[in-house]
Amino acid sequence: MLTRAEPIAFLATTNARRSDRFFREKLGLRRIDDDPFALVYKLGPTTLRVQKVERLEAQPFTVLGWHVSNLSRAVRSLTSRGVRFERWSGLGQDVDGIWDSPSGARVAWFKDPDGQILSLTQYPRRARTSGKG
Repeated sequence: MLTRAEPIAFLATTNARRSDRFFREKLGLRRIDDDPFALVYKLGPTTLRVQKVERLEAQPFTVLGWHVSNLSRAVRSLTSRGVRFERWSGLGQDVDGIWDSPSGARVAWFKDPDGQILSLTQYPRRARTSGKG
């Protein structure tokens, strides 16, 4: 039933003005609505609703991420806009904060103004198979 339905992503904020600046100015998202309950942004074919809440306890894990084709370029671009990438002890991240996972995926994490962990991931290129063989 839901396999073809368009998903909606949710985050929350205790300070809508600060979050709106972050999502629009730092991440470059297009706001499509600002109602009493949420800030709403277009994320490609889906929607992100940043709910306006009084209290928020940020979780210690990634809550939203993006697949990017060139992680190094994306990290440099966001860094130039003032986004600070996280360093996690023991991961062996490079100078840009990028971690090379055992699967071959490359990941970098940053936080929104409410401390929620967001990520960028570049997946390894897979050799195409012809179906023969």
